[in-house]
Amino acid sequence: MIHHTKAINSYLDYVKVQLPIIQAPMAGVQDSKLAIAVCQAGGLGSLPGALLSLQKIESEIKAIRAATDAPFNVNFFAHQQPDYTQAMQEKWLNTLQTYYQQLGLTQDEIATTGGRQPFTHEQAALLADLKVPVVSFHFGLPDTALLNIVKKSGAIVISSATTPAEARWLQANGADMIIAQGLEAGGHRGMFLSQDVTLQAGTFSLLPNIIRSVSLPVIAAGGISDNATAQAAFAMGASAVQVGTAFLLADECDTKDFHRKALQSARAEHTALTNVFSGGLARGIVNRFMQEAGYISESAPPFPHASFVSNLIKAKAESMGNDEFSSLWAGQNARLAKSGTVDKIIQDLLGY
Repeated sequence: MIHHTKAINSYLDYVKVQLPIIQAPMAGVQDSKLAIAVCQAGGLGSLPGALLSLQKIESEIKAIRAATDAPFNVNFFAHQQPDYTQAMQEKWLNTLQTYYQQLGLTQDEIATTGGRQPFTHEQAALLADLKVPVVSFHFGLPDTALLNIVKKSGAIVISSATTPAEARWLQANGADMIIAQGLEAGGHRGMFLSQDVTLQAGTFSLLPNIIRSVSLPVIAAGGISDNATAQAAFAMGASAVQVGTAFLLADECDTKDFHRKALQSARAEHTALTNVFSGGLARGIVNRFMQEAGYISESAPPFPHASFVSNLIKAKAESMGNDEFSSLWAGQNARLAKSGTVDKIIQDLLGY
């Protein structure tokens, strides 16, 4: 059983949830079904909105509202969209040409639009209109005008920090709570002030340094996959924990079968940071593509543009039953993940 500290109690009172656990938004493996299950279990369920159309965001929010009265979170990306040039694409395509030839792909099939877009005015207006209770961002915060629309609607704003400097920046620029995203975390790193990997620290080094740096509630994320790791985070002063990988095997998660299989095998003991899928640093289970293309490739265009070329390889390989080109996002404690209902997973995590 978690001993409720002052930090936990203030988080529960502020967010108006029963349990100090947030389900990490995981684009590509979940929809409102997972968020609803977490809300119903007493945690803060999250909906990843960055890859969804406005209509889909609205219908998913309405589905959550129809199923539960509990607060929920909707997540977006706040990255600056970099230029994407023909030269960047050709350099990346040349690097991956062997795979295109092996899989019978042509560059005519490469998309140049879509993918992971930054937060927009239309999304901000929709969130305000629907009075979404919690809104979280990855890669910093959107510009002041957009952030003000969200904050004036009454939403609590959360964002990820991967360094104490990012945490101080978030506090100075309008965040209400901060996620300390440790190096162990699966999926995309929330890095936004610097892309220097040497600045990145593990959760249990990052957490106390961020708590010292800011006066806002701090949520621990990265490697929190069982009761022992959750207890450790709370003992160090975390107001709540954010958990992603531990939910990937949940009955209510849409994780693909090959991803579930990889998570439950010895392969999950080896994860690494890579930029070959999206151009942004993200942690996943090591496979052939990461090893051969180079975990962090200088040829990859910046986030999110690398995905235009690599997504075709991934999709074609998956259609042939091959996951060696798939982004099998997972944290370093992936082997601790267990299958079962969301309710059971949360009970195990928090010891209730």
